[in-house]
Amino acid sequence: MSDGIYWIGAEVHTEDLFEGIWPIPEGVALNAYAIKGDKIAIIELVREWGGAALTFMKNLKSIDIDPKDVDYIILNHLEPDHTGFFYMFRSLAPNAKVVTTEKGAALVEGFYGITDNIKIVKTGDSIDLGKGKVLNFVEIPNVHWPETQVTYESNSGILFSSDAFGSYGIHKGSIFDDEQPEAIKPYWEEETLRYYANIVAKFSSSVLSAIEKLADVDIKMIAPAHGLIWRGNPKAIINKYIRYANYSKELQEPEITVVWGSMYGNTETMLNAILKGASEQEIPIHVHQVPNEDMSFILADVFKSAGLIIGCPTYEYGMFPPMRYVLEILNEKLTRFKKVAFFGSYGWSGGALKVFNELSEKMKWDIEEPLLFKGYPSKEELQKGEELGRIIAKKVKEIPSKIKNEEY
Repeated sequence: MSDGIYWIGAEVHTEDLFEGIWPIPEGVALNAYAIKGDKIAIIELVREWGGAALTFMKNLKSIDIDPKDVDYIILNHLEPDHTGFFYMFRSLAPNAKVVTTEKGAALVEGFYGITDNIKIVKTGDSIDLGKGKVLNFVEIPNVHWPETQVTYESNSGILFSSDAFGSYGIHKGSIFDDEQPEAIKPYWEEETLRYYANIVAKFSSSVLSAIEKLADVDIKMIAPAHGLIWRGNPKAIINKYIRYANYSKELQEPEITVVWGSMYGNTETMLNAILKGASEQEIPIHVHQVPNEDMSFILADVFKSAGLIIGCPTYEYGMFPPMRYVLEILNEKLTRFKKVAFFGSYGWSGGALKVFNELSEKMKWDIEEPLLFKGYPSKEELQKGEELGRIIAKKVKEIPSKIKNEEY
């Protein structure tokens, strides 16, 4: 990466779910780093996951680092996907000081029972490794855990940013942004947005605060704990994260995401009418069926879209259970300020609407008059469905696009 600074991470392919929730069919990179001055520092570790720990150890050996010679283990963030190998590695590097924040030290004890040889740092503190390599620390709490910090190596200008500026996905041929072929860039766009929506979205205000805090730092490279290392244009990923963070406000894209579920085809029939009306405005429309599609991918589209259409039947006096889960996650991830429509079939009651109203109460959504129909929709009701789709699409189309194609 730079003179005496190395990537020593691992690419993980697994059917396990990230955080026990989110699928990673394209895998995920666990980025870890080594810095050689007069003293040696390791920044981030890995989890014992898909052979990552063995790869990490082999990578250390390839740059002639013996764990017993490591002076510092820098833990920017204590989530176990970065620290799962910590307990074992500490036994191999018994002399290394563990460097983390005060809240990080509490998690080191809580997760691993280790309280000795801990160096607590705060914003403005630094460690001189010798040979011109100096580590500077800045706390960025709640991006996305409260103990999180970043480490900045001032000689190289590399910001080791932990989960900030990260992404799902494995490296396909190169770890660097400026070596990505055009054909692979859409893959990184999708995996970066999905990662943000799944992992970071709830903490968007903290993301913007962290970016402001780092505004005066001369960043020449961004090295996150997951995803690409931004060497060619680090401002590109910063701008992406600013854009994503503003999706939690009223600055979403003029697109519609439709999430629907149907038990016997009645709600699906209305879906087709609504899509017909919405499609007249020639704006992007993303359509997801539940429970057939995973919430991870649904959330990414909903998060960026200014328009949201929810369609589901009433189920046992309440909401179709897969859709209730969708709304609970949307609430948890603060998907606010959207133009919204709700529709659905019912038999003896319209209980789905009651649940929808309860779950959307604090979402700050601009909701059109819901469209409910008993059993199979009539011709007149289908016409109302077309008009409902048309109304949402017209409102969404008026929103100016915020999309910028940040160059790699």
